Amino acid sequence: MIKIGQMILKQQEDFTGVFSPTERMILNHLLKNEKVYEFPNMLHLKFELFGRQQIIQAAKDLAHSQARFTTFEYSRCNEKFWSRTPNGGFLLKENHKPSIAIEDIFLNSHLYAFECATAIVIIFYKAVLHLIEKKHFDHLFANVYLYDWHYDQDLSIKTRYGTDYIPGDCLYFDNPDVDPKTPHWQGENAIYLGEDLYFGHGIGIRSKQEMIRVLNRLRKPGATKSAYLLEQTTRIQFSSLFPFAHPSLHRFIVAAVGNNLFLYE
Repeated sequence: MIKIGQMILKQQEDFTGVFSPTERMILNHLLKNEKVYEFPNMLHLKFELFGRQQIIQAAKDLAHSQARFTTFEYSRCNEKFWSRTPNGGFLLKENHKPSIAIEDIFLNSHLYAFECATAIVIIFYKAVLHLIEKKHFDHLFANVYLYDWHYDQDLSIKTRYGTDYIPGDCLYFDNPDVDPKTPHWQGENAIYLGEDLYFGHGIGIRSKQEMIRVLNRLRKPGATKSAYLLEQTTRIQFSSLFPFAHPSLHRFIVAAVGNNLFLYE
């Protein structure tokens, strides 16, 4: 069992050949956090770091795509792969692979428009698509349905109270004094990218204070309560997906010398 937070990683340059810069950034957040994170072994740690890196990348890809922000009433999708339901959700059509349909949201982004909660779930699916084998993805999420916070239980998303924010988490900016004329701005779901940057669909990539500033402009007249970052985290439970990991993530040998850990490809 590896306990991040109690482990001292000396000579971190030895990890440069195994962990990408983004993975090392995430690892540093884990090491600096007061909470202790446990992993069965280094492969599980690598799996989560890579998964969180994929979440961050998917969020950036969506931020730079042509997918638009809109309410459920005006949502739209590529009807080649999805059926738009009366409530504004997207249901995968029969005889189409979920892996191809999720990729299409990024390849043909100009055909899509949705709100911020659906955006987060799409980002999570896109990340997992690069984390596990495609055949497993198509089996696990064969009946994928994109609507608000609806997701397949195999995606294994959990929300907990706390401020142990880790890059790759979904966080929530609450806007308690939202203008009743624009209730869809009562808050913003955002992926934490690290280094005080957050991506929220409809707002873009901003710092914490910039996120709050944007939401504060969307309050009702005479508002007195500022928007704020809620003390909770929504994250994928990567351990549940580990059995389906892509084979390329299993090619590491781990050696422990004193308090130092070394990985070799």
